[in-house]
Amino acid sequence: MTVRRPTSADVAQRAGVSRTTVSFVLNGRAGVTIPTATRQRVLDAATALGYHPHGPARQLAGGASHTLGLVLLQSAEQVAGDALLADTLRGLAAAARSRDYRVLVETFEPRGGSYAGLLREAHCDGLVISGPRVDDIELIALVEDDFPMVIQGFLPTIPAPSVDVDNEAGARLAVEHLILLGHRRIGCITNAPLAYTAAAARLDGYRAALKSAGISYDAALVAEGAFEPNSGHRAVVTLLERAPAGTIPFTALFIASDVVALGAIGGLRGRGLHVPADVSIVGFDDIALAAYVDPPLTTVHVPARELGLAAGRALLDRIARRPVAERTLLPIELVVRGSTAPPIERHRGASP
Repeated sequence: MTVRRPTSADVAQRAGVSRTTVSFVLNGRAGVTIPTATRQRVLDAATALGYHPHGPARQLAGGASHTLGLVLLQSAEQVAGDALLADTLRGLAAAARSRDYRVLVETFEPRGGSYAGLLREAHCDGLVISGPRVDDIELIALVEDDFPMVIQGFLPTIPAPSVDVDNEAGARLAVEHLILLGHRRIGCITNAPLAYTAAAARLDGYRAALKSAGISYDAALVAEGAFEPNSGHRAVVTLLERAPAGTIPFTALFIASDVVALGAIGGLRGRGLHVPADVSIVGFDDIALAAYVDPPLTTVHVPARELGLAAGRALLDRIARRPVAERTLLPIELVVRGSTAPPIERHRGASP
């Protein structure tokens, strides 16, 4: 036997009001004055009957979806390997729940799909865009149309609030640590293609640290990663193959992602090299596994949950048309563990 679900008509009959009044009360319709006693009768009737308004109907009545969108501009495989995503999402969800919102997560291949419909078709009231690219025309159009947007990252040419860490300063901190240990041949593997603003900023920090120490930049010591461990493996093999046979071209590597760094460490071991005895490694992000790999990874700590929380709060303020800071930077710190050590003299142009 099928049990009939209560309807708004049932609530109206029990409360002695019209269905329109029930809709106004239960959907939180703004700009409509309902006497307190009447409102309470409707709420009591809905509770007694176990009635809940239908989601899409509530959206149509209230003009809002009560949903925040998180757009990840990465492939599904890259998202699956994003070790910071869970903490970022926890922070964003906490901000959303504080104001009775939900979070919708969508992944889009760079230039491989449109996310504008999430806003234009009212699936979300605002978007957090994670992993912005300098060539994202769709993002520019949404900002120009004054949709509520927050960038998790930084695009200086886009007039939208951003929440981020100082990627350039974090990279400088990492490379300066290696320089203080005595390293002078320091390679770099980026976390992603340089169209991603965080990747470009971390490379800039690497170059700035070298320049400050009087060390010449050598493009042959730089390779591109792509979010995933296997990209780190490929990149470190590429760097080694650029050098004369039997030599190690660097004594240390700054790898702008812990996940990419794990792949690079595997690539070094495949060539019979050890960390930090042969090559020191500094990563970036401080993922949960960083403290437990062998050796434990020296890295730049990124407060992922706090980033999600700050982005969520900023977006909610944008939706409510409250003032929002143009740029919010959260603090970072270097966490020194066992993957870095002073260089050994034999590294200087010698074979392993």
